Amino acid sequence: MNRIARMFVASLVIVLFGIAQPSFAGANLANAKGGEKGTLSDNRVIESDHLGYKLQYRVYLPPDHDSRSELPVIYLTDGQWYIEPGSLPRLLDKMIGAGKIKPVVAVFLDNRDPENLKNNRRNREFLCNRDYIKFVSEELAGEIDRTYNTRANRDGRTILGLSFGGLNSACFGLYGHESFRGIAMQSPALHPVDSLLSDFRDAPKRDLKIFLSTGTVRDNEDRTRQFKRVLKKRGYELLYKEVPFGHDWNNWKPLLDDILRYFYAVKDPIPRARGSP
Repeated sequence: MNRIARMFVASLVIVLFGIAQPSFAGANLANAKGGEKGTLSDNRVIESDHLGYKLQYRVYLPPDHDSRSELPVIYLTDGQWYIEPGSLPRLLDKMIGAGKIKPVVAVFLDNRDPENLKNNRRNREFLCNRDYIKFVSEELAGEIDRTYNTRANRDGRTILGLSFGGLNSACFGLYGHESFRGIAMQSPALHPVDSLLSDFRDAPKRDLKIFLSTGTVRDNEDRTRQFKRVLKKRGYELLYKEVPFGHDWNNWKPLLDDILRYFYAVKDPIPRARGSP
């Protein structure tokens, strides 16, 4: 090979190496800036002895789950809605990556029949159905705690729901409090269980941490405000929010970061690098 040919080959190697190197560096930089993302499983099916039928759910795991322990768990009824349009897995990635909240496992419980998605069982499951409460508290929570690195007690568990799902969370406060300390309710449709407010007023006070919210545009707000007054009078640990929206995701989605901070905030957020915005 003559001198000119050798110089051409050497130049080509340098050019190719120079092109290749930034692509690796760029990938590392993107990971460093954006942080690692969690994982969302496919649907998993569990058969309930308490209910006598199958249900399905998906699980979000935070980054580095396998190297962590004692992770808190948030259970979401109507979980398919909290995935889309609620975009909760993306919000978890963002808030965990930014150091705003602790790493948390999320269980998205789909209340539709896995074999016939048109059959949504929420109306029979969410109205203080004791068998449903036992299913979540014993069967599902037991499966999650056996499979993942969770804090396997009531202090590590929160249940969140909207509308009838919010009513369901309130029912867990009364009848599932031995398994769940965190009770989160968005626009709870309280009217199907007439005794719920009086039950919270008259029953022994539970050790609960409660989030409660309502819209102010035809969103059952009068009943929810009554509920807030009962909870405050009983001295419950409570964060209450009202927003100027109706019974829809314009109301619920913007409050998800408030809910996550309330239950899982990091007291000392990860400091930003000097000079960063």
